[in-house]
Amino acid sequence: MDTNLHKLHEMTDGQIPAVTRSVGAREVGGEDARVVAMTQTYPFAQAEVWNAITAQDRISRWLGPISGDFRPGGRYQIEGNAGGEVLECAEPHTLHVTWEYGGDVSWVTATLSGDESQATLTVEHVSHVGDEDWKMFGPSAVGIGWDMMLLGLALHLGSGSSLNPEEAAAWSASADGTRFMARSNDEWRGANIAAGESEADAAAAAKRCLDAYMGVEAGPAV
Repeated sequence: MDTNLHKLHEMTDGQIPAVTRSVGAREVGGEDARVVAMTQTYPFAQAEVWNAITAQDRISRWLGPISGDFRPGGRYQIEGNAGGEVLECAEPHTLHVTWEYGGDVSWVTATLSGDESQATLTVEHVSHVGDEDWKMFGPSAVGIGWDMMLLGLALHLGSGSSLNPEEAAAWSASADGTRFMARSNDEWRGANIAAGESEADAAAAAKRCLDAYMGVEAGPAV
């Protein structure tokens, strides 16, 4: 087995409990919006984690090939994924971008705190999701993807490794990959219930979302 892929398999079980997840709501542009948030602490300096999430060559190693102008006002594009505008890039603590995919626009904010020994990263994905779509798929619709992205980031920070698309696809199709998505989905179901959704509706949405994920190829850099 490829060394990078082997490391990813080793990390699969430990990554899920390393992340805390929450679901909330706020007003954006005068409209109600859903907030899906994740927090993870890494045993690396804040400056190191900041570089990993803002430097083009580093992002390409854990999220996917990316191009663009990474200064405020510039635009970026992740190959085969989202693109958008850099709204704020305040080193070493705040990165705020639009997340544009499939004709929809949402907002992602990464906030860092820490010191020379550890850093805590919080990612918030804010979107104008209609009640019908939210009832259909719940927070897992974006949450599973972010869990896989944070897995890729943890792999990169821990070893400097990166995954090519073939490795990512192989992991996704493996027993570890499908178990990871199922465990992520279950955690988001719980976060949805904690935010006030009924257990029955949260479970139904989680099942529909996981079924959709299992029907397509996905990897840590989706």
